[in-house]
Amino acid sequence: MKLWLVRHAQPQVEAGICYGASDIAADPAATRAAAQRLAAVLPVDVCVISSPLQRCERLSKVLRGLRPDLSYTPEPRLREMDFGQWEGQRWDAIPRAELDGWTAAFDTWRCGGAESVADVMRRVGAVWDEARARQQPTVWITHAGVIRAATLLAQGVRHIHRADQWPVVAPAWGQWQLADI
Repeated sequence: MKLWLVRHAQPQVEAGICYGASDIAADPAATRAAAQRLAAVLPVDVCVISSPLQRCERLSKVLRGLRPDLSYTPEPRLREMDFGQWEGQRWDAIPRAELDGWTAAFDTWRCGGAESVADVMRRVGAVWDEARARQQPTVWITHAGVIRAATLLAQGVRHIHRADQWPVVAPAWGQWQLADI
Protein backbone atom coordinates (compact mmCIF):
# COMPACT_ATOMS: atom_id res chain seq x y z
CA MET A 1 0.00 0.00 0.00
CA LYS A 2 1.19 3.50 -0.82
CA LEU A 3 1.54 6.34 1.66
CA TRP A 4 1.99 9.87 0.34
CA LEU A 5 4.04 11.90 2.81
CA VAL A 6 3.17 15.50 1.94
CA ARG A 7 4.96 18.49 3.44
CA HIS A 8 3.01 21.71 3.88
CA ALA A 9 3.86 24.82 1.83
CA GLN A 10 6.46 27.30 3.06
CA PRO A 11 5.43 28.77 6.41
CA GLN A 12 5.13 32.50 6.90
CA VAL A 13 7.92 32.79 9.43
CA GLU A 14 11.34 34.40 9.35
CA ALA A 15 14.14 32.05 8.32
CA GLY A 16 16.13 30.67 11.24
CA ILE A 17 13.21 30.61 13.70
CA CYS A 18 12.36 27.41 15.60
CA TYR A 19 8.63 26.95 15.10
CA GLY A 20 7.93 23.17 15.31
CA ALA A 21 4.52 22.83 16.96
CA SER A 22 3.74 26.57 16.74
CA ASP A 23 0.62 27.16 14.67
CA ILE A 24 2.19 29.17 11.85
CA ALA A 25 0.31 29.80 8.58
CA ALA A 26 1.81 28.83 5.23
CA ASP A 27 1.99 30.95 2.09
CA PRO A 28 -1.55 30.86 0.56
CA ALA A 29 -0.46 30.85 -3.11
CA ALA A 30 2.10 28.10 -2.49
CA THR A 31 -0.52 26.12 -0.56
CA ARG A 32 -2.95 26.32 -3.47
CA ALA A 33 -0.26 25.31 -5.97
CA ALA A 34 0.72 22.32 -3.83
CA ALA A 35 -2.93 21.24 -3.51
CA GLN A 36 -3.39 21.48 -7.29
CA ARG A 37 -0.30 19.33 -7.96
CA LEU A 38 -1.39 16.77 -5.38
CA ALA A 39 -5.02 16.67 -6.56
CA ALA A 40 -3.82 15.80 -10.06
CA VAL A 41 -1.93 12.67 -8.98
CA LEU A 42 -3.92 11.14 -6.13
CA PRO A 43 -6.00 8.06 -6.92
CA VAL A 44 -9.66 7.65 -6.06
CA ASP A 45 -10.48 6.29 -2.59
CA VAL A 46 -7.40 7.65 -0.89
CA CYS A 47 -7.72 8.66 2.76
CA VAL A 48 -6.28 12.08 3.67
CA ILE A 49 -5.00 12.45 7.22
CA SER A 50 -3.66 15.84 8.27
CA SER A 51 -1.83 17.54 11.08
CA PRO A 52 -4.22 20.03 12.68
CA LEU A 53 -1.67 22.85 12.50
CA GLN A 54 -2.96 25.50 10.10
CA ARG A 55 -0.09 25.17 7.62
CA CYS A 56 -1.27 21.58 7.01
CA GLU A 57 -4.97 22.08 7.68
CA ARG A 58 -5.17 24.78 5.00
CA LEU A 59 -3.51 22.51 2.43
CA SER A 60 -5.97 19.70 3.22
CA LYS A 61 -8.91 22.14 2.99
CA VAL A 62 -7.85 23.39 -0.46
CA LEU A 63 -7.26 19.78 -1.56
CA ARG A 64 -10.77 18.81 -0.38
CA GLY A 65 -12.17 21.62 -2.49
CA LEU A 66 -10.38 20.26 -5.54
CA ARG A 67 -11.02 16.60 -4.75
CA PRO A 68 -14.32 16.22 -2.84
CA ASP A 69 -14.11 12.45 -3.42
CA LEU A 70 -11.35 12.11 -0.82
CA SER A 71 -12.05 11.26 2.81
CA TYR A 72 -10.43 13.48 5.41
CA THR A 73 -9.43 13.03 9.05
CA PRO A 74 -7.49 15.44 11.29
CA GLU A 75 -4.77 13.67 13.27
CA PRO A 76 -3.02 15.53 16.11
CA ARG A 77 -0.25 12.90 16.25
CA LEU A 78 0.95 14.14 12.84
CA ARG A 79 1.87 17.58 14.19
CA GLU A 80 5.50 18.67 14.12
CA MET A 81 7.80 18.10 17.08
CA ASP A 82 7.09 20.36 20.05
CA PHE A 83 10.24 22.31 20.88
CA GLY A 84 8.73 23.83 24.04
CA GLN A 85 10.61 26.94 25.20
CA TRP A 86 12.63 26.95 21.99
CA GLU A 87 9.49 27.70 19.93
CA GLY A 88 9.63 31.17 18.42
CA GLN A 89 13.32 31.64 19.17
CA ARG A 90 16.06 31.97 16.61
CA TRP A 91 17.98 28.70 16.39
CA ASP A 92 21.22 30.63 16.85
CA ALA A 93 19.85 32.15 20.10
CA ILE A 94 19.19 28.79 21.74
CA PRO A 95 22.00 28.19 24.24
CA ARG A 96 24.75 26.04 22.76
CA ALA A 97 24.70 23.82 25.87
CA GLU A 98 21.05 22.92 25.19
CA LEU A 99 21.70 22.06 21.55
CA ASP A 100 24.76 20.01 22.59
CA GLY A 101 22.62 18.22 25.17
CA TRP A 102 20.16 17.30 22.44
CA THR A 103 22.94 15.97 20.22
CA ALA A 104 24.44 13.97 23.11
CA ALA A 105 21.10 12.37 24.09
CA PHE A 106 19.33 12.70 20.76
CA ASP A 107 16.56 10.20 21.45
CA THR A 108 15.58 11.25 24.96
CA TRP A 109 16.45 14.98 25.22
CA ARG A 110 13.29 17.03 25.69
CA CYS A 111 13.86 19.95 23.36
CA GLY A 112 12.96 23.18 25.13
CA GLY A 113 11.58 21.00 27.94
CA ALA A 114 8.86 19.54 25.72
CA GLU A 115 9.16 16.60 23.36
CA SER A 116 11.94 14.13 22.55
CA VAL A 117 12.69 12.36 19.29
CA ALA A 118 11.60 9.11 20.98
CA ASP A 119 8.23 10.75 21.76
CA VAL A 120 7.83 11.76 18.11
CA MET A 121 8.78 8.28 16.90
CA ARG A 122 6.20 6.69 19.24
CA ARG A 123 3.29 8.89 18.21
CA VAL A 124 4.11 8.75 14.48
CA GLY A 125 4.65 5.00 14.80
CA ALA A 126 1.14 4.61 16.25
CA VAL A 127 -0.40 6.40 13.24
CA TRP A 128 1.81 4.31 10.93
CA ASP A 129 0.55 1.09 12.52
CA GLU A 130 -3.07 2.20 12.15
CA ALA A 131 -2.49 3.02 8.46
CA ARG A 132 -0.94 -0.43 7.90
CA ALA A 133 -3.92 -2.11 9.54
CA ARG A 134 -6.37 -0.10 7.43
CA GLN A 135 -4.65 -1.12 4.17
CA GLN A 136 -6.04 1.84 2.23
CA PRO A 137 -3.91 4.21 0.16
CA THR A 138 -3.30 7.16 2.47
CA VAL A 139 -2.01 10.71 2.35
CA TRP A 140 -0.40 12.36 5.35
CA ILE A 141 -0.32 16.15 5.14
CA THR A 142 2.30 16.92 7.69
CA HIS A 143 5.75 18.29 8.53
CA ALA A 144 9.40 17.53 7.76
CA GLY A 145 10.06 15.95 11.18
CA VAL A 146 7.09 13.61 10.86
CA ILE A 147 8.14 12.67 7.32
CA ARG A 148 11.65 11.90 8.57
CA ALA A 149 10.18 9.70 11.31
CA ALA A 150 8.02 7.91 8.71
CA THR A 151 11.11 7.40 6.55
CA LEU A 152 12.69 5.50 9.43
CA LEU A 153 9.49 3.52 10.04
CA ALA A 154 9.44 2.50 6.35
CA GLN A 155 12.91 1.03 6.93
CA GLY A 156 11.65 -0.91 9.96
CA VAL A 157 13.40 1.44 12.42
CA ARG A 158 11.33 2.28 15.51
CA HIS A 159 13.99 3.88 17.68
CA ILE A 160 17.24 5.72 17.07
CA HIS A 161 19.87 6.77 19.58
CA ARG A 162 22.14 9.20 17.74
CA ALA A 163 21.61 12.38 15.75
CA ASP A 164 23.48 10.92 12.77
CA GLN A 165 20.75 8.27 12.46
CA TRP A 166 18.04 10.90 11.87
CA PRO A 167 17.28 11.37 8.14
CA VAL A 168 18.60 14.62 6.71
CA VAL A 169 16.45 14.72 3.59
CA ALA A 170 12.77 15.64 3.55
CA PRO A 171 10.56 16.82 0.68
CA ALA A 172 10.73 20.52 -0.19
CA TRP A 173 7.83 22.79 0.83
CA GLY A 174 4.61 21.62 -0.83
CA GLN A 175 6.23 18.44 -2.17
CA TRP A 176 5.90 14.80 -1.19
CA GLN A 177 7.51 11.42 -1.21
CA LEU A 178 5.96 7.96 -1.41
CA ALA A 179 6.47 5.15 1.05
CA ASP A 180 5.36 1.56 1.04
CA ILE A 181 3.50 0.74 4.19
